[in-house]
Order: sequence, then C-alpha cells, then structure tokens
Amino acid sequence: MKDRLTESVANPLFIVLSGPSGVGKDAVLDRMKKKRHTIYYAVTATTRPKRQGEREGVEYHFVSKAGFERMIEKNELLEWANVYGNLYGVPKLEVQQALDRGQDVMVKVDVQGAASIKRIAPQAVFIFLAPPSMDELRERLRRRKTESSVDLELRMKAAREEMNSLPMFDYVVVNYSDGLDQAVSQIEAIIVAEKCRVKPRRVEFK
Repeated sequence: MKDRLTESVANPLFIVLSGPSGVGKDAVLDRMKKKRHTIYYAVTATTRPKRQGEREGVEYHFVSKAGFERMIEKNELLEWANVYGNLYGVPKLEVQQALDRGQDVMVKVDVQGAASIKRIAPQAVFIFLAPPSMDELRERLRRRKTESSVDLELRMKAAREEMNSLPMFDYVVVNYSDGLDQAVSQIEAIIVAEKCRVKPRRVEFK
C-alpha cells in the first residue's frame, strides 16, 4: 500500500510552515526528512552568518548581501524579507520545478514571509507552528544562546505580534516540550487530509 504522503498526485501541495523564532521549525523539518517522505524541502536563502553545525544548501543557502540583492533584482525569489537585519528569501525556481514534477513542496518561512506567499499563492497550505506558551518560547530562545538579551527581547516582542497572525493560517500545530513527534504526526495528518479533499488545491503563482 502506498504511503499517502509520498504518493504522486496531479495537484501537488505547496506547504508553508511558519511560526515564531525558536518555536522548533528546523527540528520539525529535520524529523520529517529523517522519515524520508518524498516531499521536496525548499531551502531558503539568507544573508545571516552561518551558525555552528549548519551546512550550505541544507539549512540555508548562505549568500552575500550583494548576491541576495541581485536575486531580488532578477525576480528570482518567491518572497523575501528583512528579519532582524538579515535578508531571507525563497528561491522561486526550485519550488516551481518541484511542483511541475508533481512533487509536494514544503518551505519554512517567518510569518512575514508567509504573508507574502499568501498574496501570490493563496492556495498553498499554511501551517502555524506555535509554542505551548510564551514563557516556554523565551526559555527555548535563551537555551539556544544565539541572541543577546536585547535581541531576545526583540524576538519575544515579534513573537507576540506574530501570534496575532493566526487567522491567516489554515492550521495550527503546537510544538510541546518533548512533543516533537506529536507535532510531526499532526503535520502528516494535515497533509493526508489535504490529499483527501474533494476539490484539490491548485497552486498557481500570481
């Protein structure tokens, strides 16, 4: 019996995973990749410095600011945003090529990026990954040790504002502490439910 998550379909899904910084988006994607679903995971381009353990072309495409600005000028990005002084954007070509192959695509973006994609691809599946509480989110950011105290407060302020964007999304998944597998299972269930729609989503970029 074919896995409903890996089955080739005429109308592939474009899945947008978003949520506040520190909520666990990377961990969710890593766990899904290890389960070897044939979803195509689009890699975001960024100008921010590479963190310890990150790999070029895996977590991100790390590019210079000048290189990123050239991508903007050539309209090579599906969306882009300035987040805490760093530029992030989703390369359009790799997403379109995967969809043209009939392959489901998942992309991880911040809430600002999700809003941009919503304007040009409203038929995408929008999933908001939420923390169990704002206190828990603060603790996760603190443990990450990648932000100064000032940056942490900026991220917490942004997170509170981003939580107000929930109505823009189709689904919300809470990523509880020690609940990564549960969050992944819920995302898998969302994908299966979308595959069972009587009227499939048809993604076309405006």
